[in-house]
Amino acid sequence: MPSSLDLKTLEAAATWYVQLNDGTTNEARTQAWQTWVQSSPKHAAAWARVETLQQQWAMMPKQAALSSLDAATAQRRDVLKLLSMLIAVSGCTWLAAEQVPYRSMLAQQRTSLRERRSLRLDDGSQLELNADTALDIRFDSKQRLIQLYRGEILVQTAKDPTQRPFIVQTEEGRVHALGTRFSVRQLTDQTRVGVLQAAVEVNPHQHIERTLRLNAGEQVTFDRDEIDVPSPLPPGSTAWVQGMLSVDDWRLGDFIKELGRYRPGVLRCSTSVEGLSISGAFRIDDTDTVLENLSQALPVRVRYLTRFWASIEPA
Repeated sequence: MPSSLDLKTLEAAATWYVQLNDGTTNEARTQAWQTWVQSSPKHAAAWARVETLQQQWAMMPKQAALSSLDAATAQRRDVLKLLSMLIAVSGCTWLAAEQVPYRSMLAQQRTSLRERRSLRLDDGSQLELNADTALDIRFDSKQRLIQLYRGEILVQTAKDPTQRPFIVQTEEGRVHALGTRFSVRQLTDQTRVGVLQAAVEVNPHQHIERTLRLNAGEQVTFDRDEIDVPSPLPPGSTAWVQGMLSVDDWRLGDFIKELGRYRPGVLRCSTSVEGLSISGAFRIDDTDTVLENLSQALPVRVRYLTRFWASIEPA
């Protein structure tokens, strides 16, 4: 990635971010964005900073972030100016120095923060993509491979006349479907698999000889070295396909973190209320309403620093 980027390029990346997360789906706009990213290494580098910005918020000095955000308004030009500044800051050495996964930026299939998609694959299998997901589909004469870079998918495999294996590959390992319906989610340095029908086999990259068979009603998390002990698959684990987030006795902090997957910007929860319990079914396509209704069920309030920065605090 170039060590420095001009302000014009950063502002363009910020503009694309706002447009792609305005709550509407526009294929022409998405194609134009992809053309822009691929047209220049600087464009790709600027967008790479957008991709990692969400992961870098927690490392940003709190007072610097708050002073900048307090000075901003929700008007478009101020949001763009703020995002440009933050995208530029995200390249500084005091932030996480991990290499950006460029592959996810140019993946064949991508969804934005407020987008889900259904795909019917060439073999008849059905693929559901959750929000903020990126993957490649690589079918050949020997295998049916889904390379998941980011996000979450739900797969319903179809029978293949040539008996090619159906595999989902992540950064941590491989999931081999055994005629099944299952979900795969790419976490930070981990992969989570849940089986709804039949079974799958899981293999971590560093120890491919280690195989775990996971049956219907089970889920497991694994990294490149180890596979955790399987646990029961929570009810409603794939409710996102219907646009819902279903939780049963969750910590508020965990709920807010999960809700943040479907909302642009930053959504935080105060440590003084993150231990509160919450249950219910919530529409992920309308996170503003979900946040508005929190105060009716719990002793909390939502404080907005800008349109893109919300904090859950004690009432």
